[in-house]
Amino acid sequence: MIHLTPEQRVFVLERHVATLTTLREDGSPHVTPVAFTWDAETGVAWLTSEDTAVKVRNVEAADAAGRPARAALCQVSGGRWLTLEGALAVRRAADVVAEAERRYALRYGVPLDPDPRRVVLHLTVSRVLGAPYMTR
Repeated sequence: MIHLTPEQRVFVLERHVATLTTLREDGSPHVTPVAFTWDAETGVAWLTSEDTAVKVRNVEAADAAGRPARAALCQVSGGRWLTLEGALAVRRAADVVAEAERRYALRYGVPLDPDPRRVVLHLTVSRVLGAPYMTR
């Protein structure tokens, strides 16, 4: 499991522009802006999406082809940045979706509107890249 440095942990909990990069079946990158929450105890980033989104389809296509779905989640603010790389999985269980919605509301201060198409993406982080000092 990944453990962030104190500077990285503070930064990942701040709200900045973030993107998620997944790979299409042809290997080309698909990049989309996202909101996420970080679970420091498990080293997992939680994201929500509609089940028809390209990022979800990319994960499911990798699974169907028997290859791991890999992704990069990058957050940036000025010269500070942090990229979390790892395995991405789709979770559809109602209790997991409810937990993701709870986490989102805590981080962003507003609840998500109900959406029966909502799924959760879990990014289990195996590599961290970032600005070396993470200072303002």
